[in-house]
Amino acid sequence: MALVVQKYGGSSVADADGVKRVAQRIVATKKAGNDVVVVVSAMGDTTDDLIDMAKQVSPLPPGRELDMLLTAGERISMALLAMAIANLGHEARSFTGSQAGVITDGSHGKAKIIDVTPGRIRTALDEGSICIVAGFQGVSQGTKDITTLGRGGSDTTAVALAAALDADVCEIYSDVDGVFTADPRIVPAARKIPKISYEEMLEMAASGAKILHLRCVEYARRYNIPIHVRSSFSQKEGTWVVDSSEIEGQDDMEQAIISGVAHDRSEAKITVVGVPDKPGEAAAIFTVLSEAEINIDMIVQNVSAASTGRTDISFTLPSTDGQSALTALNKLKERIGFESLRYDDRIGKVSLIGAGMRSHPGVTATLFGAIADAGVNIEMISTSEIRISVVVAQDDIDTAVAAAHHAFDLDAEQVEAVVYGGTGR
Repeated sequence: MALVVQKYGGSSVADADGVKRVAQRIVATKKAGNDVVVVVSAMGDTTDDLIDMAKQVSPLPPGRELDMLLTAGERISMALLAMAIANLGHEARSFTGSQAGVITDGSHGKAKIIDVTPGRIRTALDEGSICIVAGFQGVSQGTKDITTLGRGGSDTTAVALAAALDADVCEIYSDVDGVFTADPRIVPAARKIPKISYEEMLEMAASGAKILHLRCVEYARRYNIPIHVRSSFSQKEGTWVVDSSEIEGQDDMEQAIISGVAHDRSEAKITVVGVPDKPGEAAAIFTVLSEAEINIDMIVQNVSAASTGRTDISFTLPSTDGQSALTALNKLKERIGFESLRYDDRIGKVSLIGAGMRSHPGVTATLFGAIADAGVNIEMISTSEIRISVVVAQDDIDTAVAAAHHAFDLDAEQVEAVVYGGTGR
């Protein structure tokens, strides 16, 4: 008997029919002889609707109360799903994040999981029940307040429970058939990837691929939990996210040079113009940003102009943090003596990911050649061992993604990608 943890996103349980369809899939897994734990997201756009409602009542709602409100969405879907399973003749018990033993720090809105103590889940499984757990939420270790884990929190909940329960697999269900070589909405000829390593999936998630959340993949890699990404709208085999040792060296799974092309439209660029080129100035700039809890992605510093002894420093960050960053930097202007700040939120990041590029020269030249031939200008460049990222104008993102995808022969001969819902989550 295997222990299977399944996670269903909001598009899978968007309405009553969706809830019933998911219940049938869960019962089929149970009938196949498995113990089943299910993590469920809020129905459809419930979380966004609750956030909008909160903003109508209060422009700056207290974090504790906002978390209390937002966790209601998952409690609704978990209870409805348990009812639907009961209709099919199987006992299901629903649990909130705190009842399931998901213990977090006290950071409201973006809490991190500290520990999972699934005693009640184990007891229910031993008694033959299907367990339905509300995703995206936990309880603070210190204050005992309800917390939320931020976007992608249900994915993280599922993998954390799988690790705590020593599950055989964590199945992440969404409205697409797996992980594709690019977003099918931009590249209809994108191919489904049968297997991908944790390492490559981490780079894709960090580069904007929405199918799996970064923290979820990090957790899975740490505890070596196999993730099966698949659609709740079909019975097709999806994408397996596993350790690289399970991919490399297999005759039937020759390691591809490039796994995929990811893109991110949510970034902005700030340029600090005319920074005095002397030790400590860059450190002061990024210390202030760190204290404001702003995550920096790509950084480029120009060569100092010999005539002025000044340089420009450009970096990218989430566009939602743009105003906070500008405010923090303006407080430094007098002390550092930089000339001005430039802000551009009309940019996007396009990333090429693949473990195979370690041993294949010429990948960079091919990518830059393809983007240039498509008439797209590159503003910034960043690389890791298995990733090359470029910043381009927002209007050029789709063109750059398609050009890169085609340049590395990733296009499928026929359309494989079907988006059954509408969100890709």
